[in-house]
Amino acid sequence: MPVIDRRSLQHFDWLLLFLVATIVAIGLANLVSATQAGSAGGLPSEVRRQLGALAVGAVALAVALFVDYRRMERLAIPAYLAACLLVASTLVLAPVTRGSRSWLIYGGLSFQPAELAKVGLILALARYFHRHPPSEVRRLRDLVAPALIAAGPVGLIVLQRDMGVAVLTLLIAATYLPFTRIRPRSWGLVAAAGVAALAALWRFVFQDYQRQRILDFIDPSRDPLASGYQAIQSKIAIGSGGLFGQGYLQGTQTQLQFLPTQHSDFIFSVFAEEWGFLGCAVLLGLYLTMLLWGLVIAGNSKDRFGAMLAVGVVGMLFWPAVINVSMVLGLAPVIGVPLPLLSYGGSQLLANLMALGLLLNVSMRRYMF
Repeated sequence: MPVIDRRSLQHFDWLLLFLVATIVAIGLANLVSATQAGSAGGLPSEVRRQLGALAVGAVALAVALFVDYRRMERLAIPAYLAACLLVASTLVLAPVTRGSRSWLIYGGLSFQPAELAKVGLILALARYFHRHPPSEVRRLRDLVAPALIAAGPVGLIVLQRDMGVAVLTLLIAATYLPFTRIRPRSWGLVAAAGVAALAALWRFVFQDYQRQRILDFIDPSRDPLASGYQAIQSKIAIGSGGLFGQGYLQGTQTQLQFLPTQHSDFIFSVFAEEWGFLGCAVLLGLYLTMLLWGLVIAGNSKDRFGAMLAVGVVGMLFWPAVINVSMVLGLAPVIGVPLPLLSYGGSQLLANLMALGLLLNVSMRRYMF
């Protein structure tokens, strides 16, 4: 089977590529605004690094696009194991950064392997559910195998002490659950077990700063000048945008640098201040269209592996987007989750573009047998 042929190119998904390119372009323009304050002039260093990551991500997208996704089923487990091994290497090689061992650093370069682990997890789960259809999963015991697949990267990330990414990775795996036929009563048992697990995490796993974030989410006014500062300043920035925004490069909270990590976790606050409610509606509309189109691609796939792969990619984009926007609006704890394709961060941009390459791959080959 050739890597690519004329028939598949005729069905290239230009709509999905347009949505991705538009969001990435908005993200770069927004990053310029978020990093301009305090810059010595010229293009800020964060923007230059993001452009470099975008170039590498574009290559990764092309590779994920042009290699027939049906060949990838055979490589799913090796890719999953390699990603887990890469995450495990951080427990030995990575320095402690903000209380966790998440980043491999070499010279001026840094990389977060947990981002690639999400792609490996999607491939492994898509392979499993291709061979064991979700519609045939009717009992909790049928979820033991996929739960063990998810437990690999999630457990390693917990050992890194990066609870935000661990929760996010677990949610990506949970994207497949609505496609099963497990009875609601069984989910009640899962919910009870989840409450018990959260209590154990609170007591034995969470560090003081993680407990503090959750308490600050419940009541940011507990410590408005320290731990609650980010959430409060974020809501001020968003509120000051009003209906039409203050204009590009004109956001006061952004340009006066009142908002911490405004180029990464709180990049949406920068956008909301400058473009207002209408601008946010357009941006979120682009995200929603991309996610819904991903589900359409899953529904139109000619084989179950492609459908499950598309569902996993949608989950990989959906959960961080929902958590990040909820976080900056004060509706979720501040757990350090970037907004896909918009926030600064080379690792997440690379992984997301690779995943979107897989989604384009499934879409492009939907008419091939």
